[in-house]
Parts: sequence; C-alpha cells; structure tokens
Amino acid sequence: MTENPVKTERRGHVLEVTLDRPKANAIDLKTSVIMGDVFTEFRDDPDLRVAIITGAGEKFFCPGWDLKAAADGDAVDGDYGKGGFGGLQELRGLNKPVIAAVNGICCGGGLELALSADIILAADHAQFALPEIRSGTVADAASVKLPKRIPYHIAMEMLFTGRWIDAEEAHRWGLINHIHPGAELLEKAREMSDLLASGPPLVYAAIKEIVREAEDMKFQDAMNRITRSQFETVERLYRSEDQAEGARAFAEKRDPVWKGR
Repeated sequence: MTENPVKTERRGHVLEVTLDRPKANAIDLKTSVIMGDVFTEFRDDPDLRVAIITGAGEKFFCPGWDLKAAADGDAVDGDYGKGGFGGLQELRGLNKPVIAAVNGICCGGGLELALSADIILAADHAQFALPEIRSGTVADAASVKLPKRIPYHIAMEMLFTGRWIDAEEAHRWGLINHIHPGAELLEKAREMSDLLASGPPLVYAAIKEIVREAEDMKFQDAMNRITRSQFETVERLYRSEDQAEGARAFAEKRDPVWKGR
C-alpha cells in the first residue's frame, strides 16, 4: 500500500487529485479523511478554481468502499471526514467546478464519488455499476442521486440488479459527458479544466449554489430567492469587480480578465 493514497498537483488555477491505492483505488476511512481535507482546502483556496479527480493506473477509477479494510476493523459507519465518503458528497459550500476523469472501473462508492462531480469524462474502457445489492447493502448516495441524473427505470435497474454498463451505454443515458481513448483522458480533462479555469469563478459559484439550492424548490420560489438577493453567491457576483469587468470587456471588444472578486 502506498504511504500517501491521495496525490495532489497544482497546475495554475487547477488542482489535480489522484486516488492512488493499489491494487484497485478502494477508499478506507483514512483515505476518505485525507480526501476531505484535500477538497476542503480546494474549496477554501481563492487561487484554485477547478479540480480534477481521477484514479491512478489504467484499470480502476475507484470501486468504492475498501471491503478488506472493513474486514480488518474499519466501520462502515465510521468517521469519513469532512465532506463525507470520498470528501465530496457532503462537502458544504463547494462552489467550484469539479471534473471526474474516470479512467477505468467505477462502481459502488466510486460511482457515487463520480456523481459528486459536475462533469464526468470517461475512458473508452470504463465500466460502471452499483453492486451493493449483491452484498446485501444499499448504495445510499446513489439511490438519492442516480434517479435524478439518468432515466428512472435505468437507474432502478442498476440499483436493483447491480448490472454493469460500459462507457457507451453510460454516455447514451447521460451519465457521463464525453468518452475519450484511455491514453488521452487526462489530457482531455486538463483541456476542460483549463477552459473552466479561464472563466468567471464568481459566476460558477452562483451557478452551483442556484442549482444545488433550487433542486427541490418550485421554479418561482427559486426565482424569488434570486431577485430578493437571498443567494449569497449571486449577491456577491452582482457587487463584484468581475461583474463590472465583464461589461467593460464586452464594450471594449476584448477578453475579460477575471479576478474572482
């Protein structure tokens, strides 16, 4: 087992996070706590604008919970750290784009981790499943998220049967954004992250807060909250230097320079 199961690299405004726990990149309690700390620091660092989460190697993105660690004493209901399992699922106030680069097998809690990202890119050999049913347990986060992301009947079939789907089928149902050859996946994720990092971070923050908070609201209730300045990120955007910069750049027919303030 590697000493540091979570590798990080800063590349300009982008943070690359690599889950590196041979042989399968499964997550135990210690790794989850580390991931929570990593994504909390990402959230709170004003110089970081986008994150990429991927797995080491070519075979596994993440199979989820480390059952071997559980057999050795890791409690399934233990302390997963900040942000819950994998550091992303329950991390409050994460108003920055996160890209999942799924480089291989993505199942169980690994699929739940990918679902916590905003954009999912997958290698052409990636596979997806929720096999918890076969071990007599529930894929809890996926039971909440998956039926909202893909057609209900497909989500329920995956949850009820644990069947595997390949990248082509995942793309067909809208589970992932794009498929790339495995050797090109990280490069494509970096291209996407650089595109997002060049954009207006305060607008991204407003989009994420609105989408998150409005998920269970009626349309008019969400719009009323916006017009009444009840979304912190929207109010910050409208009072920001970036808002004025965007208008100036448009009038001057030049690219805006976003400062995130």
